[in-house]
Amino acid sequence: MSRTLYWLQGGACGGDSMSLLNIESPNVVDLLGYLDVEVLWHPSLSNGTSSHHKSIIDAIVNGTQPLDVLCLEGSVIRGPGGTGMYDTREKESKKDLIAALAGKAQFVVAIGTCACFGGIGADGEIEATGAMFTKTKKGGFLGENFVAASGTPVINLPGCPCHGDVISGALTALCTGTPLTLDEYNVPLQWYGLLVHQGCVRNEYHEYLIEEEHFGEKGCLFFHLGCRGPITYGPCNKLLWNRRSSKTRVGVPCVGCTSPDFPQSHPFFRTRNIAGIPLELPDGVDRAHYMAYKAMAAAAAPERLKKRETEV
Repeated sequence: MSRTLYWLQGGACGGDSMSLLNIESPNVVDLLGYLDVEVLWHPSLSNGTSSHHKSIIDAIVNGTQPLDVLCLEGSVIRGPGGTGMYDTREKESKKDLIAALAGKAQFVVAIGTCACFGGIGADGEIEATGAMFTKTKKGGFLGENFVAASGTPVINLPGCPCHGDVISGALTALCTGTPLTLDEYNVPLQWYGLLVHQGCVRNEYHEYLIEEEHFGEKGCLFFHLGCRGPITYGPCNKLLWNRRSSKTRVGVPCVGCTSPDFPQSHPFFRTRNIAGIPLELPDGVDRAHYMAYKAMAAAAAPERLKKRETEV
């Protein structure tokens, strides 16, 4: 059965669209063909005129054009003063368009951290919010009790940008009737049920507190360089970027871009600590056990790790 999809660009950079366009197996054209999806509108794929675009919107809103999947990329801009006029289309606020389309869609999918949680503008005067959350607070633009026509809440696919394979996987699930199990932030556990730390090639260095203070080295980036891999849930070391890499694999700390509070208010690439103990500990580790473990782990570190030699 054919499905229809409308992709709406809110307050964002367009990185999630670029991520989708870069998927390889299948590529985006083949994916849409396999799923029998008709793209009513996408800012990078559609070439219709402004009047044609308006006719599509009008048809969806008045109910003559069914809408199965509404994809929202970017935050909902409510400023100034709740008018939404900082982000407009045809001199009308996009927030009103988002509300109208969300009320007609079978599924609403927020793609990217800005669409999910507000992102960069959530703490500023543009009054940005996510579709159903503002940072960690449930509610967002559509309200905490919103459900789409299918009875499901907004499905959040965070990331800056969201991995293209996550987007394609979620669309496949929705179009084939495959259930998605969501966590408390409406995020599918299939892709976000594990820490970025899990699968990181630096795990052994982390366990023995072999720590780096500069990018590009082999050791752990958590203790000095602010890596958020041990406290951030995301697929980056499960679904490699371009099928070959991730930030931590090339010596760059995870910045926690899938987290509801991204971007953080304190500096990146620096681990906040008191007397050498990080303020934010790895998920599931309490402070007392961490302090005891730290001393033992450093003392037990194998020489090969101290020399930054990977076990063969």
